[in-house]
Amino acid sequence: MNASAINSKASNREVHRHLSQLGSTAGDTVSPKDEYRSFCEREASIPLFSRDWWLDAAVGPQGWDVVVVKKGNAIIASMPYVRRTRYTMRVVTQPALTPILGPWLHELEGKPATRLSTENELMQLLIDQLPPFDHFSQTWHSTRRNWQPFYWNGFEQTTYYTYILPDLSDSEKLWAGLDSKVRRNIMKADKEHRLQVRHDLPLDVLLKLNRKTFKRQGLLPPYTDEFVRRLDAACLERNRRKLLVAVDPHGVPLSGEYLVWDDECAYNLISGTNPTFRHTGANSFCLWEMIRQAASVTHQYNFCGSMIRSVESYLRGFGGEHVPYSRISKTPSPLLSLRQGFLSHIGAK
Repeated sequence: MNASAINSKASNREVHRHLSQLGSTAGDTVSPKDEYRSFCEREASIPLFSRDWWLDAAVGPQGWDVVVVKKGNAIIASMPYVRRTRYTMRVVTQPALTPILGPWLHELEGKPATRLSTENELMQLLIDQLPPFDHFSQTWHSTRRNWQPFYWNGFEQTTYYTYILPDLSDSEKLWAGLDSKVRRNIMKADKEHRLQVRHDLPLDVLLKLNRKTFKRQGLLPPYTDEFVRRLDAACLERNRRKLLVAVDPHGVPLSGEYLVWDDECAYNLISGTNPTFRHTGANSFCLWEMIRQAASVTHQYNFCGSMIRSVESYLRGFGGEHVPYSRISKTPSPLLSLRQGFLSHIGAK
């Protein structure tokens, strides 16, 4: 047996020893949440939507919490969550405009069986620390595929789908991957309607376009303008957002896109189009430019795809990979189990 294999086994034994010692450090007065804040400053692999500053902006510093597992003094697993009370019911969930939350695990070493065993133990320790709840619902990152420990604890899983462009480095390849209809719409917007994409328009322009899109569907946005402004201010402070608006030759805003990103992936968070000008191809024109812009800041593009058929068919035309991801839920409360309309109301908050 070579030295690396011995070290790998020793490392995994060390992990297993420390898993049973969570929170046992004598005299430790630092809360898991404060430790997690410091950890987010050091650990680049924490996804954007799980970072402390994002959650602060979304629900306030007191509106979220986190459970962690430590190896010695180092966090090796974490799961932030939002806890709300609705009509006396305790709900553990995630904020609006936060498409992904759920567990983060440190990269594990060793044989597949050893890694899976450790992963299961880490998840169980996260579950054990969750606060009491009447309803739990979180949407996980597409790379987090093992939810079996949650199944063993009575949770359920629903599969959703998004589209992801896994490599943004080759713009010619991305263009070739577009559906022919999407390419025609982009060229029509450029050549026939002479649209331009602006980077300097205020957030309120996009918010108005976004409301028009919801109004066309007979809906209201599931978030307030002030909520979006808080997130935007936090993203601007850290240079983690781009806002693009397609305008006609007279400067009239036709369509807009709002992008956020971390070191690995960009996420299409908000979009909006004036329905009067859908025939111009402004939405495809603006989204294509946003994809090109994303290539300058990160590696992948997640369309945060919808399960609505018409939206899915539109996003499919941009050539992304069809990727499943999971919503994990549990409703111990018999009352809530019978009130699905109430749960839908909670999910929109």
